[in-house]
Amino acid sequence: MKQVLVTGATGGLGRNAVAMLLQRGCRVRATGRKLEIGRQLVAQGAEFLQLDLASATRAEVAALLHGIDTVWHCAALSAPWGAEADFIAANVLATERLLQAAGQAGVSRFVHISTPALYFDFQHRHQIPESYRPRQYVNGYARSKAQAEDRVQQAVVRYPAMRCIILRPRAIFGEYDQVLIPRLARLLRRPGARLPLPRGGEVLLDLTYVGNVTHAMWLASTRPELLSGEVFNITNQQPAVLKQVLQQLFVEELGWPMRIVSPPYTVLHYASLALQWLSRFNGREPLLTPYSLGAVHFDMTLDNRRASERLGYVPPYSMQEGIQRTADWLREQADGHIA
Repeated sequence: MKQVLVTGATGGLGRNAVAMLLQRGCRVRATGRKLEIGRQLVAQGAEFLQLDLASATRAEVAALLHGIDTVWHCAALSAPWGAEADFIAANVLATERLLQAAGQAGVSRFVHISTPALYFDFQHRHQIPESYRPRQYVNGYARSKAQAEDRVQQAVVRYPAMRCIILRPRAIFGEYDQVLIPRLARLLRRPGARLPLPRGGEVLLDLTYVGNVTHAMWLASTRPELLSGEVFNITNQQPAVLKQVLQQLFVEELGWPMRIVSPPYTVLHYASLALQWLSRFNGREPLLTPYSLGAVHFDMTLDNRRASERLGYVPPYSMQEGIQRTADWLREQADGHIA
């Protein structure tokens, strides 16, 4: 790889991707919406172009690809609730325009970051293979990401010289995380805070330390034997009980008090339906949705055989190492506040 475009570079995964590429001596063009983080990426050695791919013109997208040989497409609207049109614009149409511009620009590799949310169907699922699909997708995010994958597979046929690889990393955590860990941390830092989790947090799931995801992205960009259109589940390959992970991170590593309470799932489910219904009128994201509740209630682990055998993926960081590195990052945040 000579010059890599990283989209969504001001998000958690994108920032780590840029840092890893720069450490390996690659030239990086980064794009994202947050100018202040973009300035930090420039200080680290990247080129930064502020752009929202959901509203970018074809000319702006084409300019992004000038001189690029590899694309790491991390940008997405990732949320448990929102307007269908917003998900389509950010996750489907933006991906379609980027694929077209990349194919026309002669890009050799296009690594698309998708999601295991495609699999979720309010059932306990273990060792889910890449081929699995539910009868219907759980929300607009999952639907739009499935459609984005369809656009990638269409590009495989339309641009045979561009090798497209799809990765589905599960529950990313680590440095610069803007979703899971920061929300929990803010809650736990409140006096007398209680953490409500169905089943008391006794849910078995896969998580993935962000350094392992960027490693998988590197493999997807450099393995010569990969076929265009291949899809891979990416996890830490160490399924864990959520309660134990939170205990290790917040209590054992950071020394924070943590009290988990276990309201009945049925009560929480109906509450999430009511909150989601109210959001149709006030336009605000609900504090709880059926999907965000279900994600911490139903077991969900992924089959990693294809990633091991075809991608050569072996996580360089164990769960314990990932937890320790995440704790170190949290300690660096001033006064315990999460950036």
